[in-house]
Amino acid sequence: REITPVNIEEELKSSYLDYAMSVIVGRALPDVRDGLKPVHRRVLYAMNVLGNDWNKAYKKSARVVGDVIGKYHPHGDSAVYDTIVRMAQPFSLRYMLVDGQGNFGSIDGDSAAAMRYTEIRLAKIAHELMADLEKETVDFVDNYDGTEKIPDVMPTKIPNLLVNGSSGIAVGMATNIPPHNLTEVINGCLAYVDDEDISIEG
Repeated sequence: REITPVNIEEELKSSYLDYAMSVIVGRALPDVRDGLKPVHRRVLYAMNVLGNDWNKAYKKSARVVGDVIGKYHPHGDSAVYDTIVRMAQPFSLRYMLVDGQGNFGSIDGDSAAAMRYTEIRLAKIAHELMADLEKETVDFVDNYDGTEKIPDVMPTKIPNLLVNGSSGIAVGMATNIPPHNLTEVINGCLAYVDDEDISIEG
């Protein structure tokens, strides 16, 4: 097979930039609008479509994982399950987005039980991230194979990025945002709406 010589500088400029942008936008960093990385957004949306609501019965984690990787996130099942586990751990998220039943690990590093054992449903606060989703409040985009539509961003009512924080390492940049108290953040937002020139001291 013939080998085609290429200019390494030009190849790096194009290919590595494509890779870097893919990691930054599509994997490692949260969207400032809803505070979610793509995998978190897809998990929550899949649970919402399943009707896996906070006031209904729990569903097996494996059921949700299967829906996520089959319809929205064509990657490994263990990566999706790890995402679900973190959203159900009180020591990982200040305001948990998933209500879990079973062994979801410990702060000491004990791992969660296998997905066939644990059960999950949306936490009550997670519904505030997806409120009015059915009213076309946000743009929907095609999934990986064009057979499903998924929200480009969640129409969240709460500043999730500030209250839950986020950490992630991308290519050429990283993020590390600490969590904050929900009541204090909302009071701060209201104060800023009333007075755009307000100081940090209030």
